[in-house]
Amino acid sequence: MSSSPHFSKPGLASFLHTVRTDPVESSIDYLISLLKRRQIRGSRACAVAMAHLLRQVVKTHRAGDVSRLIERVREVGQRLVSAQHKELAIGNILRRILRVIRDEAEEEREWEITAADDAESESGTYTPKEGDNITSTDNDNNLSEPTPGPSLISSLHQASDAASSTSKATKDIRAELVDGIDEIIDELDQVDEQVAGYALEHVHSNEILLTHASSITVQKFLLKAATKRKFTLFHAESFPNDHEATHATVTGRSKFSLEDEADFESFHKPLAAAGITVILIPDSAVFAVMSRVNKVILDTNVVLANGGLVAAAGSKTIAKAANFHHTPVVVLSGVYQLSPETLSDVDSLIEYGDASKVFAYEDGNLVNHLHVENPLDDYVPPELIDLFITNLGGNAPTYLDRIISDHYRSEDIKLSSPQ
Repeated sequence: MSSSPHFSKPGLASFLHTVRTDPVESSIDYLISLLKRRQIRGSRACAVAMAHLLRQVVKTHRAGDVSRLIERVREVGQRLVSAQHKELAIGNILRRILRVIRDEAEEEREWEITAADDAESESGTYTPKEGDNITSTDNDNNLSEPTPGPSLISSLHQASDAASSTSKATKDIRAELVDGIDEIIDELDQVDEQVAGYALEHVHSNEILLTHASSITVQKFLLKAATKRKFTLFHAESFPNDHEATHATVTGRSKFSLEDEADFESFHKPLAAAGITVILIPDSAVFAVMSRVNKVILDTNVVLANGGLVAAAGSKTIAKAANFHHTPVVVLSGVYQLSPETLSDVDSLIEYGDASKVFAYEDGNLVNHLHVENPLDDYVPPELIDLFITNLGGNAPTYLDRIISDHYRSEDIKLSSPQ
């Protein structure tokens, strides 16, 4: 296993350094280890790691046959998907890159066919048709001879030039593929800003919004809306798993202590400084305040093909409360989080955390008589969602099929199936 001397804690930063400096096989094993140990987690981090790794796989692949490259990329991708099946963004990036390879290969084949046709038309001998006058008369013997075509040597030279051009283009396809993968990496870097760019279209003045948990995507969306809108925000803290991260997201501080009054007073400083009135509420108060809320803003880990989503624990409760009060629920998601999969067992995507955060082990005998679960995620069914805002704009749940078909090839939906 490879590790970087520049990073004391294994994670995304150490992997991005490793993938640039170490052999590909070593980087693959390192990423598998990080995924299994959950040292890289979350759809964004997994997608970034996957894109950078497959970029190196494509860049270092030596075989000229595109089918072998596809086979190699699929083989590496399937190993990573198996290492952490709960992170569907890994498979999504694999499918996106496979589409880049297939599309580029098809363009290359079309170019080769066109080049071959042009070469044949330039170098081929003219075939006479019935009725054509192709004779020349000799005054001495009056014999008829066909008009000579281009010389054989000239034809061979032109065919050789066409083959050389085709070979050169085949070698250059790898550079084109790397450029295509770089575009996906750039999309991952810019997705939050692109989603936030639609904030002013969906947030209106004097509205009351509600969100929960820690999400940089939601925070940037709200800050963008606050540049020209005045609104109030109820923020549920997502206790017990995400409340500290929620505080850090809103304050910009890496640590937060409820016992420190100075920290508590600075809790809403970034959002409040933008003119947003922020009211922190416990999760138990969501239903009580929902009747005053105009819109619910949620983040997501992954969106399934049927429009359902896996999000932070508490999302389903909030969505059901909003549905009861007829409050629209808006989900912010990058296109890379849209999965073409529809799972029959969505519970397999739910991850569980430390049960002691719900019920402390110090409580003695009572713990021995209880089965305590602490889910980190919720599955929110599609009927509870009103609108998805991606980096391509706002779309109804029924439009997701179109976006998925635009980004994934049908032959790559089932990653375990043969290519």
